[in-house]
Amino acid sequence: MPEETQDLNKTIQQFMGIAIRRRWWLIATTCVVASAVALGSLVLTNEFTSEATILVVQQQVPERYVVPNTTYSVREAVQSISEAVLSRARLLPMIDEFGLYQSERGHVGREGLAQLMRKNIQIEPIQKDPTQKDINAFKISFTCDNPLIAEKVTDRLTSLFIEENLRLQEQQDIGTTGFLKDQLTAAEQKLEEQEQRLRDFRMSNLGELPDQERGNLEILAGLHSQLQSTMSELSRAQEQRVYLSSLLDQYRSLEEAGRPVVPGAVVSTNPLTAAQAELEHLESERASLLARYTPKYPGVVEVNRQIAQQESLLAHLRASTPKAVKGKAAASVPADPAETSGQAQLRSQLEANRLQMEDLAKSQAQLENQIAAYERRLNQTPVREEQLTDILRGYNLAKQHYDDLLSKVTESEMATSLAERQQGQQFRVVDPPSLPVKPSSPKRTKIALGGAAAGLLLGAVLALLIESMDPVFYSESDVMQRLKVPLLVSLPLVLTPAEERRRRWKGRFEWVGATALLMIAAVAELYVLRKG
Repeated sequence: MPEETQDLNKTIQQFMGIAIRRRWWLIATTCVVASAVALGSLVLTNEFTSEATILVVQQQVPERYVVPNTTYSVREAVQSISEAVLSRARLLPMIDEFGLYQSERGHVGREGLAQLMRKNIQIEPIQKDPTQKDINAFKISFTCDNPLIAEKVTDRLTSLFIEENLRLQEQQDIGTTGFLKDQLTAAEQKLEEQEQRLRDFRMSNLGELPDQERGNLEILAGLHSQLQSTMSELSRAQEQRVYLSSLLDQYRSLEEAGRPVVPGAVVSTNPLTAAQAELEHLESERASLLARYTPKYPGVVEVNRQIAQQESLLAHLRASTPKAVKGKAAASVPADPAETSGQAQLRSQLEANRLQMEDLAKSQAQLENQIAAYERRLNQTPVREEQLTDILRGYNLAKQHYDDLLSKVTESEMATSLAERQQGQQFRVVDPPSLPVKPSSPKRTKIALGGAAAGLLLGAVLALLIESMDPVFYSESDVMQRLKVPLLVSLPLVLTPAEERRRRWKGRFEWVGATALLMIAAVAELYVLRKG
């Protein structure tokens, strides 16, 4: 057998010997201390704990439809509400109402009473899933020496928690909605300023805006076409004026030739033939215009008017020109007194032609002015486009900011309405405050078992102490260890019959006494267990 095992067995045997020899110290000390501690625990005041469970009910409407105004987690909400509920302003009225801590009021101030009540209040979160960061329920408990008061105080605390949660949500909903509405009003004013700025810019730059560029180009093309048509009409009017002036000069020549009348006088140019050629020219021009435009086109209407005048002139010439004699040249035109009315008609047509040319000249000037104005507009369009882009950028930003705030205000109002209908996140009592039947403290069972352990330890210490002070040798090894000399002779213990009887009776009395002590300690422990 190894030496270490032998030393261990020897040490165990020594302790067993000490325990047997000093058994009365062990038994008596253990029983006395255990009984005293157990009975002493009965003197301690009973404390009763009432407990309630509050469930955190999530918002009934999905958050994708209604976003809540609360931004904190349930754990943070419970912590914030706990600070409000456990404030001195909330606890001191409850202490006065339920008459708590009567014995401590004489030597503890109001702040001390509130602090004492805080120690007796426990708020513990219930978290079944350790991986879950937030909590879904928590417990509230209160401990005092009266079970009924403990239940009432716990009920009051749960009510305060629920009320404080509703008040906190309402305060946050109202505050959030009010803040968003103020921001929306400011954003609306900025948006109106941007809208007014945009309207003023559009009104002050009509015709030069980028969205009007295409229309300006079309109008400019139409003006160029009208200008070309007017210039063509003016050119024709000038040609007609030259023609009418030549006719008038021919009439004057005929009149001068007939005063006095010179036989055989002829006119080198025949007005009837010239008028016919001009009519054919106008009809050719009308055919050319009708090939491209409708009969209502201004150029066609003007040509029709000129053709009507030319036909009237041609009819008048035919009526006033004498018929040619058979066998003579048709170009010979004698003077006729009726030429005076034809000359008057030519003068009238010349006046009408003059007025027409003046109107055409005015129209041409107006068209040129309009073309210049539209060209200036087109030249200013890139500048206005850059200015309008800057104004629209500010307007779009203001509009987007306003729309975002309007959407947030709507969501906040919906969340507030949801909270008013009690369909948002709220606290609900699922386990009402309990009426405690057994005291929660002191833990008499633990105290009694601790007293027994302490008694056993104290008895062992006393036994070892007395054993070390006792000079008696109980074995050969004790003699050899104490005296440091070899043992030569050992005598066995020899008892007389009388000593044998005394030893037996002593053992019996020891058994009875030990049993009695153990019974007393056991009764005390059982009594305490039943009370605890």
